Amino acid sequence: MTDSDITEIDLETATGDVVIFEEEYDDEPIVESAFDRPGRWYVVHTFAGHEAKVVASLRNIIISRELTEYIHEIYIPEEDVTEFKSGKKATVSKKMFPSYVLIRCENDPDIFYAIASTPGVTGFVGPEKTKPTPLSRREVDNIIRPIIEGVEQPQVKRRGPTHEFEINDTVQIKSGPFATFSGHVAEINEDQLKVKVLVDIFGRETPVELDFTQVTKL
Repeated sequence: MTDSDITEIDLETATGDVVIFEEEYDDEPIVESAFDRPGRWYVVHTFAGHEAKVVASLRNIIISRELTEYIHEIYIPEEDVTEFKSGKKATVSKKMFPSYVLIRCENDPDIFYAIASTPGVTGFVGPEKTKPTPLSRREVDNIIRPIIEGVEQPQVKRRGPTHEFEINDTVQIKSGPFATFSGHVAEINEDQLKVKVLVDIFGRETPVELDFTQVTKL
């Protein structure tokens, strides 16, 4: 590969996006799997919460040392997660593997050293630190959905909703016939996004089933 093969370098990619050093090939079919792209995929471990800093630092190293033909892609896998906070439902993007970054690069000791010595990186994932173990096709395809021309891609399955409720929590009902009543959480049904709250009604503890959005923690 020569410098003329490099058609674009995206330096504006934000946290959680893919940083791709795209290459142009004539008369070749659309790449169906990220595994088939040049180089191999490796997993790098970072300090907690330093994924974005590692991406930024490595991006600068790639440009300053002219390594675009050796380090092709940096990827922080994300997924949509439904969260409930203060009784409000929101869908947010979360890192699938906190403290880990995927890098597609050439199998070269000097490149491995450049990546491993990047600030915030603790090392490659694998039994041998001096010789990182690349991901298999199945592992790559499980993380980065393969693209098949003419076939609609299935949506990435979202993780189950996260919430702030725990059994025996004291909560207040915000809406419905029992609004302003307070009680204790007896059951949590994450599949149906509901909680069962024990409410004191006329001196008797009565279970009331409510949506996550109808209650808030006290």
